[in-house]
Amino acid sequence: MSVATVDHDMLSALSRQLRVDAVRAADYAGSGHPTSSLSAADLMAVLLAGHLSYDFEATQNPANDHLLFSKGHATPLLYAMYVAAGAVSSEELRWYRSSGSRLQGHPTPALPWVDVATGSLGQGLGIGAGIALAGLRFDRRDFRVWVLCGDGELAEGSMWEAFEFAGHERLRNLTAIVDVNRLGQRGPTRHGWDTAAYARRIAAFGWHTVEIDGHDVDQIDAAYAEAAESDRPTAVLARTRKGKGVRAVEDAEGAHGKPVPDAETAIAELGGRSAIRVDVAAPEYEQPTRPADAGTGSNLAIPVYEQGHDVSTRTAFGQALAAMGHARPDLVVLDGEVSDSTRTSYFEAEHPDRFVECYIAEQQLAATAVGLAVRGWTPFAATFAAFWSRAYDFVRMAAVSGVGLCLVGSHAGVSIGADGPSQMGLEDLATFRALWRSTVLYPCDANSTAHLTAAMSEHPGLRYLRTTRGEVPVVYGPEETFPIGGSKVLRSSAADDVTIVAAGITVHEALRAAELLDDEGVRARVVDLYSVKPVDVATLRQAAADTGRLVTVEDHWPQGGLGDAVLDALTGSTVMPAVLKLAVLALPGSATPAEQLCHAGIDADSVVDAVRDLMSESG
Repeated sequence: MSVATVDHDMLSALSRQLRVDAVRAADYAGSGHPTSSLSAADLMAVLLAGHLSYDFEATQNPANDHLLFSKGHATPLLYAMYVAAGAVSSEELRWYRSSGSRLQGHPTPALPWVDVATGSLGQGLGIGAGIALAGLRFDRRDFRVWVLCGDGELAEGSMWEAFEFAGHERLRNLTAIVDVNRLGQRGPTRHGWDTAAYARRIAAFGWHTVEIDGHDVDQIDAAYAEAAESDRPTAVLARTRKGKGVRAVEDAEGAHGKPVPDAETAIAELGGRSAIRVDVAAPEYEQPTRPADAGTGSNLAIPVYEQGHDVSTRTAFGQALAAMGHARPDLVVLDGEVSDSTRTSYFEAEHPDRFVECYIAEQQLAATAVGLAVRGWTPFAATFAAFWSRAYDFVRMAAVSGVGLCLVGSHAGVSIGADGPSQMGLEDLATFRALWRSTVLYPCDANSTAHLTAAMSEHPGLRYLRTTRGEVPVVYGPEETFPIGGSKVLRSSAADDVTIVAAGITVHEALRAAELLDDEGVRARVVDLYSVKPVDVATLRQAAADTGRLVTVEDHWPQGGLGDAVLDALTGSTVMPAVLKLAVLALPGSATPAEQLCHAGIDADSVVDAVRDLMSESG
């Protein structure tokens, strides 16, 4: 469709209505970003009336286009579009930004037409690229992805990761609509209205670019039609005026993020409120499908490992993932150019069509995973545990969106050895524990890793699995089960003097410490707390009641990790034991894994010393 078939007078009236409703919404709330909405109103009017293919009554139709507001602060415009489409009533705008309202200050999936939460700038384009990739490579559908971006957010490095990714993948179904309104929050943007400066940079990444007057509906229409014909992703660079149509704020500094000063006058200036209803073109409904899987197995058979053998948990993860790929055609695996280290290479070798290489661009790695999840795929994304910190804001926003992701961090803790602190994930348990409704898993051996890799694929929300670089003994038999939220008591008796709580690499140190303590006549219970969140409260409280003393030991900074998870579980308990936390306290350097554990004070000998101290202090 094109606006050539739409009455231009109606289109002009629609643009005015979008502006009026944006002004109204912010005025009702007494806050918001109407000026950022006014600049893009013509861009969205043309899209809504002539190019968007979307069924507002069948939001799960896989043939629907996707519209993302990467400049998420422009919700007055987005909600005005929903009013024009008949999805939201004009009256509902009165509750914009109010307690309990689904019309929140920035978009969230509280509304069924919003795919993901946006508002943290620089994320929408990367996620849109992930959605577009899903469409071309996995869904094999011809829907389009439209992303409204602001010129201010083009200063974000993540935008350029997205531009390069989309250009490399030739995502012809992706259109970035850049609202170049010259003004950011505190003043002019870096390049102002110089759309050519943006075009040169974006074109260098393999994009088709179009520079237009963002208030000329014919130019807008032609640009969108051109994008639909391009064999590359397209960036429409639209020169606009912030606050367009309201003299008091048009192209004015200091008006960002504020209602217009006199809404009644502004609405009159814009021509008053109208009630235009746009019949958005809806695609024919299509049933969700997935590409045929190359495998023949329909039942999952995860690898099993013989007790006593040495296997790294990263290897068990990779092998389990490859096995799962035969039973789960919805599984897609992504990596940040370290697949030989994370062991996602096992999956790539067996299922190359469902492996996505994101290269060393962790923000785009996370964004692509989110986009795939939006389309109903089950993404596993892996990199070093330390490098997830670079993409943490994307992961945080994924949690806000309620998106289902499986994230894996390898090379965690000082136990990686000689590489030094830049490669050591020492804060990942804390950061992932802090996320909304997250799950954090840290298995100690190959069999538990294989089981938990399978379990996390079925679990909702954001899931994080921490793996270990070095080879460790297989502790569990293949018949063991590992429910999320559980733990394993590896040693116990009715006369235990102390409980040692560990996870991952430190489970093996705890077991050796228990043997050494046993020689001294001290009985130590050992708990493998493989589920760091949710934590096994019942087992920990029982151990506290039985032994009265707990030592936690973790290959992590002391803040926010395993020890704090245990303390949280004991809060409010009728029995509060004496607790001693062992964790990495000093900045590591280069050393062997054994030396690192010793230097950090989390090896078996250090655990023995800690138990002695605790028993001496507590009597």
